[in-house]
Amino acid sequence: MSTPVTRALRPLRLLLPFVAIGMALVLFLTIGFLAFSPNIGGGRQPSQWCDTGISTETSGRGGGGGTTIETLSEEQKRNASAIISVAKDMDLPPRAWMVALATAMQESTLKNLDYGDRDSLGLFQQRPSMGWGTPEQVTDPAYSSRIFYERLLEVPGWDSMPVTVAAQTVQRSAFPDAYAKWETLAASIVEQIGDVANPTGCEPGTTGALPPGAAGAAIGFALGELGKPYVWGATGPNAYDCSGLLMRAYEAAGMTIPRVSRDQYHSGGHLPVREVQPGDFLFYAHDPSDPSTIYHVTMYIGDDKMVEAPNKDHPVRVQPVPWDFGDLVPLATRPGTTNAAA
Repeated sequence: MSTPVTRALRPLRLLLPFVAIGMALVLFLTIGFLAFSPNIGGGRQPSQWCDTGISTETSGRGGGGGTTIETLSEEQKRNASAIISVAKDMDLPPRAWMVALATAMQESTLKNLDYGDRDSLGLFQQRPSMGWGTPEQVTDPAYSSRIFYERLLEVPGWDSMPVTVAAQTVQRSAFPDAYAKWETLAASIVEQIGDVANPTGCEPGTTGALPPGAAGAAIGFALGELGKPYVWGATGPNAYDCSGLLMRAYEAAGMTIPRVSRDQYHSGGHLPVREVQPGDFLFYAHDPSDPSTIYHVTMYIGDDKMVEAPNKDHPVRVQPVPWDFGDLVPLATRPGTTNAAA
């Protein structure tokens, strides 16, 4: 027999299943968001940070720009020393030195130029008309270095950006990816002239973590290309093949990687596929034990998913990772890192 109280509670009892479903949906979406976020997902947390845009395995053999520390002139070495000296006076970490050195190599090849584009002058090609200082000031290595560092310190999160991204944020160059080719040389200068051991932060013989932001930038670029057609040999912007998509994705993140999938396999440190982090590369091969038979590459994006440019029948897309597929190469590649010790 119902009472006034039970009759009053009846509508609430009818709502309970809907409330439960709503709470379950919120929980499901929250877990899904956390798993998909590149810096959070899948329970796979990044290992200790190091600057994997620069391989410690090649640091000191020269940068992508074709210059080594051994081929620098006395003038270039003197200017590099001035840049480092100012940073030490300002108590800045070696990462700031690397940003400044890569910038100066791109802008002036470490020469204190009295000419440049429009009114650009000095090591950093700073423009008096844009508030960098007088012509006399911007051609003084100490002054130009100090104001560069001051502007760098104004950039939020500069110390967690890839070197090339931090440099571009200060310089606002028309060629934003140009600084990347000098990163290895900059690390070598910091190590040898600045007397800093392992300035990249990566332990030799280990596979480090990508700098915060690099993986996200690469993934963001690739996801922005979803739906574009597959064309063999294409590298964008209107179509891609598998390796062309990943090359452009990391180019957008300020890193230079090889063009071909088999070379991309050797472009960084290796780790078991079950330990991949967002931004790592997964490969398929006719013989998974033989990297020379690789025929496809994808990028892991978290949540057991990958982005790929698969074939002429499918455009750029996101798919679940086929962990049990027989052609999946057992080792993934973390681009830009050093190879693990044998």
